[in-house]
Amino acid sequence: MKGLDRMLNDIEIEARYTCHLTGKDSLDPKVMAAMRIVPRHEFLPADFQYCAYENGPAPIGSGQTISQPYMVALMSDLLNTKSSDVILEIGTGSGYQAAILAQLVKQVYSIEIIKDLSKTASKRLKKLGYENIILNNDDGYYGWPEHAPYDGIIVTAAATHIPAPLIDQLRVGANLVIPIGLPYNYQELILVQKTAPDKVVNQKILGVSFVPLTGKH
Repeated sequence: MKGLDRMLNDIEIEARYTCHLTGKDSLDPKVMAAMRIVPRHEFLPADFQYCAYENGPAPIGSGQTISQPYMVALMSDLLNTKSSDVILEIGTGSGYQAAILAQLVKQVYSIEIIKDLSKTASKRLKKLGYENIILNNDDGYYGWPEHAPYDGIIVTAAATHIPAPLIDQLRVGANLVIPIGLPYNYQELILVQKTAPDKVVNQKILGVSFVPLTGKH
């Protein structure tokens, strides 16, 4: 089995294995198609491209990682996107999650606090031809209010709490997907559904392990 096919197969197996937690024994076919299209090896340093299609995280420099493919697919699925959506991502990292979302929605805005990562991701995404991703080197805790409200927000680093600015910038009826917990400790992936201007419903999905969200907050 080739590397990409093995990765997709591993995602499907893990989806079935975790379905008692997520309520999903399979993921959205659109998400799986995006996972097939985007070349994950292009988002890894040369020294780690050998493990690009393993179902696990990998280092990308600056103490950060590219997320496990299953987690990228699951979080993309939980956003419940439409092709006309505008999505905000907090934590560009390598740019891989943004590239997956770019296959699913009209526009992706992505914020990365680490300047070197933001510059590298910008060059990479431009080289690969992604025209519907706009990056910003800033503190993602405060979101990107200029383009709000968003049809979905995804956070790819663990926060100790749900940032209020992100809730404010989320459209009513839309989802926020975020890992919550202490750095390098137990964390939970949370699905936040904004049901009214002043009301959200939180759902715990499953235990996760993410690098911490950083910034002045």
